[in-house]
Amino acid sequence: MAIVLISTSQDIDEWRQIMGRLLPGVELRAWPEVGDAGDIDMAITWKAPAGALGSLPNLKLICSLGQGVDHLFARGDLPAGVPVVRLVDDSMRRQMTAYVVAAVLRRLCRMEDYAASQAERRWQALDAYDPAETRVGVMGLGALGGDVAEKLALLGFRVAGWSRTKKHIVGVDGFAGKATLDAFLGACDVVCCLLPLTSETRGILDARAFAAMRKGAYLINSARGAHMVEEDLVAALDSGRLAGATLDVFRTEPLPEDSPLWSHPKVTVTPHASSVTLARSCAGQIAENYRRLKDGRPLINTVDPAREY
Repeated sequence: MAIVLISTSQDIDEWRQIMGRLLPGVELRAWPEVGDAGDIDMAITWKAPAGALGSLPNLKLICSLGQGVDHLFARGDLPAGVPVVRLVDDSMRRQMTAYVVAAVLRRLCRMEDYAASQAERRWQALDAYDPAETRVGVMGLGALGGDVAEKLALLGFRVAGWSRTKKHIVGVDGFAGKATLDAFLGACDVVCCLLPLTSETRGILDARAFAAMRKGAYLINSARGAHMVEEDLVAALDSGRLAGATLDVFRTEPLPEDSPLWSHPKVTVTPHASSVTLARSCAGQIAENYRRLKDGRPLINTVDPAREY
């Protein structure tokens, strides 16, 4: 049997070298050169072309090449009855935590303001802040968001977390459910979005949410672009409702050249680079799931279709 890698962002030679050591005798093929499609029983994929998964008649397992699986469920063409697993990867977690913490500190330590002062050769200390007096909110407390919240708490920030169901993390004030969202947003100086993208969370960062946030609050979105209504964000920034935003994800990627976010003075743009899948880090769990599939054992990191994550 064989595995197919369906992704334009991954190095197939690196994957073949690593998977060859982990699963000797199992052929790794690269889409669209799949050979006999009937040989393939597992697909490793990120944003597969429409119809690709359905063209594999003996597919037994789909593995997302990321922690998110919205790219699969948004398609509407997943083969019925084929289980989906996702990555829960230490490297991706470390990368995401470092990105979000860096963005929080860059904002609160006034690094942009000091860069402007440096350009003008102006020596001027700005008002200091105390982490213990600063509330940072994390939307989504899963494998990524939970670690971000935990690390921010260790740095001495007052941390609040909002999630679908109640989570208990040391040093983090928990909010759960739609009924608590406005209270959560209104309590935070910085809001960091790390939610999974589902039908319930799509567009959650909209004009209503921005109105509920503290005046002068700051937004960091490193989850999915579809969480945010970009026009509403620009309006909130222009009105002074929000002080600024660091954005790693966008409704359309790459970000179109004519997007006002590129040149907005209150926005920092990064190219969906907060957490990148590394073959050397995640291939082990993919190989383990393949072995479990062949042995008839329970899979790890399975996705609940009803929750879409």
